Amino acid sequence: MSNRDTKKLVLDSRFEEMERLEPFIKELKQWADIDDEDSSRIMLALSEAVNNAIMHGNNENPEKQVVVLSTFDEENEILTISVEDEGEGFDPEEIPDPLKEENLLNESGRGVYLIKQYADELQFSKGGSKATIFFQLDS
Repeated sequence: MSNRDTKKLVLDSRFEEMERLEPFIKELKQWADIDDEDSSRIMLALSEAVNNAIMHGNNENPEKQVVVLSTFDEENEILTISVEDEGEGFDPEEIPDPLKEENLLNESGRGVYLIKQYADELQFSKGGSKATIFFQLDS
């Protein structure tokens, strides 16, 4: 795969690094000819995934990194973004349903739910330390 087929962003596990997502999304927008609506949902999902990787995956350890890797299938117009942390992972099946009454007032626990709402598909691998997010783009 050539550099033209992928875009990569490596972040330290500090919340200040989140500021680097917007320029990355702008780069993706030009690269894959993404419209504003898709760009917004990509930004929202990616922000949640990176936030989770920094906070839960790497426990805000600035020595650990979060790697964001994007590929674009031009023929099928599918943008795939993986977010991988250096943490121990987790079991996505054990995430409490944020819509259940007992969880509605929780201050956290909605990230994966929100990613699923904005993306077309979400898969976890490497024991939960890697999230792969798929976006079917409108042309």
